Amino acid sequence: MAHEDAEKSEKDTIRRDWTKGNITSNLWSLAWPMTISTSIMMLGPFIDMIWIGKLGSAAMAGVGISSIVVMLINSLIMGLFTGLRAMVARFVGAGDNEQANHVSQQAFVIGITLSLVMAAIGQFLATSILNLWELEPEVIAAGAAYMRIELIGTFTMSFGMLAQSIMQASGDARTPMKISIGTRLFHIALCPFLIFGLWIFPELGVRGAALAAVISQGLGGAFGLWILFGGHTRLRLTLRRFSFDRGIIWRTVKIGIPASLGGIHMNVGSIVFMWFIAPFGTLAIAGHNIVSRIDMFILMPAMGLGAAAGILAAQNLGAGQPQRAEKTAWTAIGLFTGIMFVFSVVVLVWAQYIIRVFNTEPELISLASTFLKIQTVSYMCNGLMMVMMNVMNSVGDTLIALIIDIVTMWGIRVPLAVLLPKVANLGVYGVRWALVADTVSSAIVFIIYFRSGRWKHKKV
Repeated sequence: MAHEDAEKSEKDTIRRDWTKGNITSNLWSLAWPMTISTSIMMLGPFIDMIWIGKLGSAAMAGVGISSIVVMLINSLIMGLFTGLRAMVARFVGAGDNEQANHVSQQAFVIGITLSLVMAAIGQFLATSILNLWELEPEVIAAGAAYMRIELIGTFTMSFGMLAQSIMQASGDARTPMKISIGTRLFHIALCPFLIFGLWIFPELGVRGAALAAVISQGLGGAFGLWILFGGHTRLRLTLRRFSFDRGIIWRTVKIGIPASLGGIHMNVGSIVFMWFIAPFGTLAIAGHNIVSRIDMFILMPAMGLGAAAGILAAQNLGAGQPQRAEKTAWTAIGLFTGIMFVFSVVVLVWAQYIIRVFNTEPELISLASTFLKIQTVSYMCNGLMMVMMNVMNSVGDTLIALIIDIVTMWGIRVPLAVLLPKVANLGVYGVRWALVADTVSSAIVFIIYFRSGRWKHKKV
């Protein structure tokens, strides 16, 4: 009886009307599964690198460089599927599941096309891409082997991402979470067997790491599609009456392209920022990398709340409730700002102890803990910025986020990273303050645009 009650409760949660009821409750119900899904997804590269590290420095360097390229491509695909999420959420909010299904059908065309292009790049251009870095031959060999399989396997990643995007946009965040957990556990178990040739498996080295990721993504994607087409989630897909719709495909891509470029630009920004850190030496690079990893984990709740707020805002716009959409965003911002305030106090008091988890060298602890304290200024703005960006992307207003990111990075972060270390005599701390200034400026611009209300009238 208890098991049946739990199943009924979960079905009710999946199929509930998210455009009604308590906003805070709706946010948490969607946000916590999406936070877990995001966290699980980010574990993949860490898992690969733990095992690849045992193959030597050449393998680590090759996979590390290849991962940058793979991440850029992932950003492109995730950005394009932003258009899918925006349109599905709007139609579900409007109660038009038939049109949501039609949009999803066209997304398969986009996914297949992207997969074929990426597979061709992986097969024919992997070595040429790595030659751009003028790396040693063994590094190029390892990196090309890894990149080739990852890009050829884009097919599995695309359909897994497509299935989960549709479920989340329709209001089902728990099923994608379960798929992510199962996929990642399988990945963790399979990876060492394929890398080192344990039991009956061949020894594949770095190719084994890439193949483990592709196989696990494939299983997750297949299971996600089975759930969608089997009617085990809120939106049941069907290919009946499928017809190629150039107009829907163009609308989806038009929304997604700015989000794709934004994701690529953020990755490029990280690379550019490292150029300003590197001249200050190994300690500065190590400290920056440690704080970046801490940031990633601290901001995971913002990613979950932002994604949840975006889906709820899009569904509410679809239901003709723009004021409720705006209230949802402000509620998410308030919740996350409160969480960040607690985190910031913890960081200011125990910064050195947090850094000691990663390294015990006194000089590095001193430098990195100062970096982390500086970063607390950003934490108070990150939630606001990430929630607003997610809301605008999810309702289809993707161009503004790209413009803000480009303007603040090249107009504020880069100039200050040049000026503050020398002119203000702040040294490497000036570079970190430049990053904070970028975040604060972005938050201010987002507030101005968000309060203008133009995003409420965005048509998809």
